[in-house]
Amino acid sequence: MDFDFTDRQVHWRDRVREFIDRKIRPAVATYKQQDASGDRWKVIQVVEDLKAEAKAAGIWNLFMPPRSSAHHHVDETFEFEGPGLTNLEYALCAEEMGRVGFASEVFNCSAPDTGNMEVFHRYGTRAQKDRWLAPLMNGEIRSAFLMTEPAVASSDATNIETRIERDGDDYVINGVKWWSSGAGDPRCKVAIVMGKTDFGAKRHAQQSMLAVPMDAPGINILRHLPVFGYDDAPHGHMEIELKDVRVKAEDAMLLGEGRGFEIAQGRLGPGRIHHCMRTIGVAEEALERMCKRLQSRVAFGKTVAEHSIWEQRIARARIDIEMTRLLCLKAADMMDKVGNKSAAAEIAMIKVQAPNMALQIIDDAIQAIVSRRATSALRVKPSHVRSCRAKSRHERPQPVLDVARTERRRYIDQSRRPDRTRQAPRHRGGCRRQARSARGAHPHRRLRALPFGPALHRRRLSAPPARHPRP
Repeated sequence: MDFDFTDRQVHWRDRVREFIDRKIRPAVATYKQQDASGDRWKVIQVVEDLKAEAKAAGIWNLFMPPRSSAHHHVDETFEFEGPGLTNLEYALCAEEMGRVGFASEVFNCSAPDTGNMEVFHRYGTRAQKDRWLAPLMNGEIRSAFLMTEPAVASSDATNIETRIERDGDDYVINGVKWWSSGAGDPRCKVAIVMGKTDFGAKRHAQQSMLAVPMDAPGINILRHLPVFGYDDAPHGHMEIELKDVRVKAEDAMLLGEGRGFEIAQGRLGPGRIHHCMRTIGVAEEALERMCKRLQSRVAFGKTVAEHSIWEQRIARARIDIEMTRLLCLKAADMMDKVGNKSAAAEIAMIKVQAPNMALQIIDDAIQAIVSRRATSALRVKPSHVRSCRAKSRHERPQPVLDVARTERRRYIDQSRRPDRTRQAPRHRGGCRRQARSARGAHPHRRLRALPFGPALHRRRLSAPPARHPRP
């Protein structure tokens, strides 16, 4: 196993790092000023200016992996503009982007556009690519992904209830989606919508995906959903009603009816690991600011950094970052070599580990800063703190289940699996009879053998054993 970075990995990582240090960091103050003035849902001009410079420098669309035999493309004639970095090569670049909140957008590598572009690239027709992928690739428009629903547990995509019904040459969509990230941006022109076209088909063949223009009649943004009190403008997370939304079947359908779950699995793997890559950059930024702060403050005759509790926290932070980075790089390497499906366990592991790791380091850094504007002093966007906390709390169950189930399967002996189709005969009072036989017949000994739970309760209620008077 070789842990040395290749020349290509170092080249692209250093190009991204140099552009961030030279162009993006000096523009952070301007970004904050423009973000705070005027309408909340607007295009921030400094980002558009930086995008033009990054595109001219060729540091653009770094996320799209090269074509491989494992990835079938519906249309092979469209040429995507980008360097074609592998997931492993892009991992190092994404970590650098995570150090500044809006850096990924400058390089046209921000969610949900990255996942949507990959969907269009792999599953879209040439007409769909010309209409939607080309302007997304050029950074001219933004997009949204509509899957999660308020009425069901949408971590299981088979639960979604949005209806997609065929009506002649059209599809008619009805349903409600929420946490539709990116829909608040005024440049958002298209949404990929997941719904069910056949409720009677097999469980994983009911879903389909459509490319729906955001200006289609019947799309109503009901409200924006703040995260811990912040609106994340101009990106935003929206609750959206789709009421009798009508789109042309030929223009909208991606891959085919009943293929939506297949597309979702292919899309979510890279999207999850991209978030984790950037999260490592957030943790590195927080650790750097924490160490500088601790070394600049003196308490009880020495710098705060020299006190044992902070030495322990700094050491723990570095260890956690290094372990998380190795796991993230392993997952990215497996995605390149054996595919997203085979790397599902590693992707689930990193999705659990990365936000928890970053959240602990950010919490320690905030305690080190100890000021009302701690996140500003950290140079970590509040949205990053909220994102890490939300992911560690709200998105934990499904990845944990994925990891646990994968691990359990390794130790299941098929020949010794219990036959769940047969049920043991039930007898009246059988459970009590078995418990009595297992505990023995003598009531006093039985209570002593089980000094807790029901036995303890019976001990309190039962009378003490009879004592015979001495002669």
